[in-house]
Amino acid sequence: MSGSKVYFTTFKTTSKENLLQKLNRLMESAGFEDIDFSRKYAAIKIHFGELGNLAFLRPNYAKVVADYVKRLGGKPFLTDCNTLYAGSRKNALDHIDTAYLNGFSPFQTGCHVIIGDGLKGNDEVAVPVNGEYVKNAKIGRAVMDADVFISLTHFKGHEMTGFGGAIKNIGMGCGSRAGKMEMHSDGKPIVRTEKCVGCKECLKICAHDAPQFPEFRAVIDHDKCVGCGMCLAICPTDAISTDWGGTVLSLNRKMAEYTLAVVRGRPHFHISLICDVSPNCDCHSENDIPIIPDVGMLASFDPVALDVACADLSNKMPVIKGSRLSDNLEKHNGHAGHDHFKMNHPDTEWKSCIEHCEKIGVGNSEYELITI
Repeated sequence: MSGSKVYFTTFKTTSKENLLQKLNRLMESAGFEDIDFSRKYAAIKIHFGELGNLAFLRPNYAKVVADYVKRLGGKPFLTDCNTLYAGSRKNALDHIDTAYLNGFSPFQTGCHVIIGDGLKGNDEVAVPVNGEYVKNAKIGRAVMDADVFISLTHFKGHEMTGFGGAIKNIGMGCGSRAGKMEMHSDGKPIVRTEKCVGCKECLKICAHDAPQFPEFRAVIDHDKCVGCGMCLAICPTDAISTDWGGTVLSLNRKMAEYTLAVVRGRPHFHISLICDVSPNCDCHSENDIPIIPDVGMLASFDPVALDVACADLSNKMPVIKGSRLSDNLEKHNGHAGHDHFKMNHPDTEWKSCIEHCEKIGVGNSEYELITI
């Protein structure tokens, strides 16, 4: 099997070409103009960032993509689906407010924001997958109504899937609230009571009132819990944990099958920027210092090859001292040749997602890196 082409450029600029112009040239080199955009609706899937987070992609990059679509005769819109957890993007009104506050207004990007799964996160399309884990993927209706699908991804660490790349942006990001629940449903956290200090931070972030406090310390009501994992990330004493062994595997494979539902049967194109590589997802209302230096911008018609190329390039980078990754290296006696994203969150892994994507035909893990 021949490798998919992945195009790459660094963040280095000259007086003759700034970063936005460089992104445009990257897209052109990768074959963006091969897509027929004439009078077509083009969904640009992006993460608008939780309020308080500053690691998300600048809206200037989204404008480059939207303007390019418009020059080719298309009708672009920015989109994402609502979240499971309680935050600033839990319904379409709050979500759009967040997008605008973070700079993604039509005046800045040149196109409108449409929340993919509607006002309350239940405007969805059941897309037949007939996979090993998912029979019908629940995808936001606006995402599926588009003629062309484009992902614009901030490549970063992730507390459940190792890293958040194109597959995460597409598969998890395009799932309706019910779809996200389906993907997370195997993961049920537990509280190690000896570590719990009763601060109730988990209760504040949970959209389903799953953390209960019958006494001083928390317990998780698994009948209410949807397994989104936000309580694990927010707990200040690491008192909340789960058995990730089977959970990550299931989550990764479901996410792969949801990605197939989104991209199959229509033109799609994918862009990832490896910058401000935060240890956690942009769903957090905070971001820690980057775990590695900025790497560059990549584009491909193959989201699987794109993710693998991003991981490979990232793993060649030095670790930023004082970052969470640096701390974990010291804690776990890290060694040369480690995987940055596995070491960043030792209880996770990402390769099962890539393997399942390749197995079901989402893309190819083999790639040819073309530097422009």
